[in-house]
Amino acid sequence: MIFVTGGGFVQASKEAALNLRTYVAEAGFVVASVEYRTVRNGANYRDGVADVKSAIRYLRANAAKYDIDKDHVAVWGESAGGYLAAMVGVTNGNKSFEVGQNLDQTSDVQAVVDKFGASDISKMAADFDSHAKDAFNAPDNPIVQYIAIAPGTHQLDTKVAATVANPMTYIKSPMPAFLLFHGSQDTLISPSQTLVLHNALAAAGGNSTRYVLDGAGHGDLAFLGDAKSGLPWSSKEAMDILVDFLKRSLGSR
Repeated sequence: MIFVTGGGFVQASKEAALNLRTYVAEAGFVVASVEYRTVRNGANYRDGVADVKSAIRYLRANAAKYDIDKDHVAVWGESAGGYLAAMVGVTNGNKSFEVGQNLDQTSDVQAVVDKFGASDISKMAADFDSHAKDAFNAPDNPIVQYIAIAPGTHQLDTKVAATVANPMTYIKSPMPAFLLFHGSQDTLISPSQTLVLHNALAAAGGNSTRYVLDGAGHGDLAFLGDAKSGLPWSSKEAMDILVDFLKRSLGSR
């Protein structure tokens, strides 16, 4: 299981979510956490996808060293990481994102867990009020910078966001199994973002399951002073859904 942290495309500390990663490891899975390039590195979404794929290839190349079953690999992301995880999953076999070392290895994954990630960034605030939409469209928004800025403006390039930066653009059969989560009270990424992705996967014949956590917000926001926000996401019920999905999708030793 490859974990891809969130951080608004500004930070991507591989040390994040240790308690959640430990729970999955104790269930019998090898868990690795990825640090990817962000706007602080002058990177964009293609770089982030390439970084996660590069990490997957590295782990496959070193499967014996780390005791990895390289035929059964999943990627799990939260928020910005959820977006990247979805992009990695739907671009199985797409060589345009393969950059770096270990190119003799595949970066294809067999399963994807996307927790409250965006899909069509141009509609990321679609469920929110005008104030939230104005904040999203602010010229210094790092999410906009990471996806694409329209030429001659400081605004999101909505064409890029809706097409080549949108995981739904790449959906084709066969595809990995998907598990999507969202909080009903998410105020940062519209809950409809995982819904439209789930519907697109299902329409294409994919194996996709989506859960909405009633009353939950946007993951663990303790760094913003909300000490209770992470509780629904670290509950045994929510984590067992994830683990059971992995067992079904990857098997267990």
